Amino acid sequence: MQLTAAVFGALGAGFTSIGAGIGIGLVGGLACLGIARQPEAVGDIQKAMIIAAAMIEGVALFCALICFLAIGK
Repeated sequence: MQLTAAVFGALGAGFTSIGAGIGIGLVGGLACLGIARQPEAVGDIQKAMIIAAAMIEGVALFCALICFLAIGK
């Protein structure tokens, strides 16, 4: 029982970090595309990008914390 929780907790933490990396990469890439198409909207796009990246990172940290708690039990 203990080993199974540790394995799945470690896998969950890994998938969480992969998902966060993909999400932040998509946000950054699409923000660059938006800035290239509309250079006058740089400020608004950057604000939205930073907020979205922070939310993705927050969810990823929360999920990783849950996975690490599963490893510790």
